[in-house]
Amino acid sequence: MIQLLLAAALLSTPSVAVAAPITGGQYVAKAGASDQYEIQSSKLVLATSTNAKLRAFATQMVKDHDQSTADVKAAATAGHVKVGPPHLDAMGAANIAKLKAARGPARDTLYIAQQKKSHQMALVVQQGYADKGSVPPLKAAAIKIVPVVQHHITELAAM
Repeated sequence: MIQLLLAAALLSTPSVAVAAPITGGQYVAKAGASDQYEIQSSKLVLATSTNAKLRAFATQMVKDHDQSTADVKAAATAGHVKVGPPHLDAMGAANIAKLKAARGPARDTLYIAQQKKSHQMALVVQQGYADKGSVPPLKAAAIKIVPVVQHHITELAAM
């Protein structure tokens, strides 16, 4: 009977995605790839979208992710973490290719869907490093970036 109750309790407990601890270099690379996707995809949408609300959001994405890239870069330097310039990861490159192939309102819709997913993933990385990071300046940068990503998620939920 106790085993049945324990099994029922475990099955009813919601699962939570927990990021495994990553090194400072891995954090910088993941944050940089995320920022590059946000910047490049937003510039692509800005070049074609006529949706004023979406254009305002994309403009904010470029500004905020340029800033987070600068913050992480400065923190990496302060923390003596050597990394190369940020670049897209495979998923970011694939998403950019899909956006380039889409046209008109379909591109806008795809952009929003991609942004929702990418911001959820970015939050896991940022929150994970904010909680468990081992390089103090990078941890401070992640702590600063978390509420910005959360704000973007809130804005996306309204789209």
